[in-house]
Amino acid sequence: MERILEGQSALITGSTSGIGLGIARLYAEAGAKVMLNGFGKPEDIAAARAEIGRLMGVAEAPYSAADMSKPAEVRGMVAAAEAAFGKLDILVNNAGIQFVSPVQDFPAEKWDAIIAINMSSNFHAIAAALPGMLARNYGRIINVASAHGLVASPYKTAYVAAKHGVVGLTKSVALEIAQADVTCNAICPGFVRTPLAEAQVPPLAAKFGVSEEVALKDHLLAKQPSKRWIEVDEVARMALWLVGPGSGGVNGSALSIDGGWLAA
Repeated sequence: MERILEGQSALITGSTSGIGLGIARLYAEAGAKVMLNGFGKPEDIAAARAEIGRLMGVAEAPYSAADMSKPAEVRGMVAAAEAAFGKLDILVNNAGIQFVSPVQDFPAEKWDAIIAINMSSNFHAIAAALPGMLARNYGRIINVASAHGLVASPYKTAYVAAKHGVVGLTKSVALEIAQADVTCNAICPGFVRTPLAEAQVPPLAAKFGVSEEVALKDHLLAKQPSKRWIEVDEVARMALWLVGPGSGGVNGSALSIDGGWLAA
């Protein structure tokens, strides 16, 4: 891969697996120094650090265990990235959780956790990273939202509310920084093939008494016209383009990658 990010540094939240790890992998391959963040089994985190470190040419990638539900830890994570790299050029807010329930039964603690991790953490990370970016007149911020940041589905009240908030946050920040060489954009994926998403298929097959293939196409991907998963690498490549050469004119956008979901 062409090393279009040589000399740049990036912090990616929720990057020990799934979409975040895919973005970290491409950024490191493109020459960036990357700090990882996320929860998981110690051995999985160690493996992710080793993989990204190898791509960076070091023993292991730097890592922050900051809890995205705690504002002070989010802001401390940004400070740690700036200290590790000397600057922070790229911030990708990717961390997120999900819970499904009818609104009248939705546990208040689940609502609070989803709003904190999926939306408020983005605000705290951006607020901490922007002063340095503006001082250097360069920065790229990506918020990984969702198709549910643009349209709604039932039983996902907190997730939909948080992701709509992320899109609004993205637009507002973009307007504030519009005259600097700093951008803030959102990526809005549909259903992406990750272990957590794939785990939803067998229960659907059992519930409806159909094969897993039918459960995937007719139930989980009912709103996704392509009837296929969005691949992690597809989302990562969009994230790479948004921080690469020639992308500076894109600011405040919510870019869909959803197999036609929003076109229907």
